[in-house]
Amino acid sequence: MVPPAVTLAAVVLFCALVVDRLIGDPHSRYHPVALLGSFIGLWGRPAYYPVGLQRIAGILLWALTVFLFTLPFILFTVLAPWYIYLLVAPFLLKCCFAWRSLEEHTLAVVSALNEGVETGREKVRLLVSRDTADLTRDHILSAGYESMTENLTDSIIAPLFWFSLFGLAGAAACRAINTLDAMLGYRDERERIGWWPARTDDILNYIPARITVLLLLIWFTTRGTFSQAWQVMRRDGRKRPGFNGGIVMAAMAGGTGIRFEKPGVYTIGDGERTLDEGGPDILTATRAVTLMYAIFACCVLFLLGAPINNIGI
Repeated sequence: MVPPAVTLAAVVLFCALVVDRLIGDPHSRYHPVALLGSFIGLWGRPAYYPVGLQRIAGILLWALTVFLFTLPFILFTVLAPWYIYLLVAPFLLKCCFAWRSLEEHTLAVVSALNEGVETGREKVRLLVSRDTADLTRDHILSAGYESMTENLTDSIIAPLFWFSLFGLAGAAACRAINTLDAMLGYRDERERIGWWPARTDDILNYIPARITVLLLLIWFTTRGTFSQAWQVMRRDGRKRPGFNGGIVMAAMAGGTGIRFEKPGVYTIGDGERTLDEGGPDILTATRAVTLMYAIFACCVLFLLGAPINNIGI
């Protein structure tokens, strides 16, 4: 008997997390997301288009990019026998989220600071878009841990959430939309061509960001810091531009007792502890939220599969 699709999805989600922890993200130009980034780089230069047409070009080429990246995942889902799907799908889903890699990049910044501030600046430049030339040690740590916290939603919970709802196609579309925003969604010369990618990424992450906050609050309840996380989230959640990243960062800052700061833009949290002290707790909270969501999603998918089996579908 062919297992229900929701039961297969639960197994695939669990196996994909195991694959991620074992192999992370191989550094290859042929990685699907690397190929996606190369394709966006081919057309995502504002100078290619008249100013008046940049928004239209951004919308049309956004749609083409999402379609081309998602199509192989759709075809595999439709055409592969269930046993092949079960073997290969965890690796395809793994391409759409980054858990171990997110940790590795952040810890590389922390490690680089041991060699000096300038080395830390060079390493954190790979993670954030801000000018790193004059960042202090604390600001470098903040940028690194901010990236981890924001990407807890963008790079982990969001793709797993959309996979839970729409399978590999949902995860792939999420990864494509997030990558488009990461490359084009800035208030510089890319603002017009990146307007639509930025808006759609905000919409896509609206529910996952709030799931992330809920799970963080549950986690910090077990650590005895729920009230701090809740208060800082209410107070500082809108200090950061956008309506998703700020609430997650504020909940994380409050629960761990640290302060995130982007010089001249925002300060989030009270800074009762330094980032050297609180940084490991951010890492632990990121792991806890990932596992909490995965366990919840797998349980729901298995429970949905049980009645389908019972009625013989």
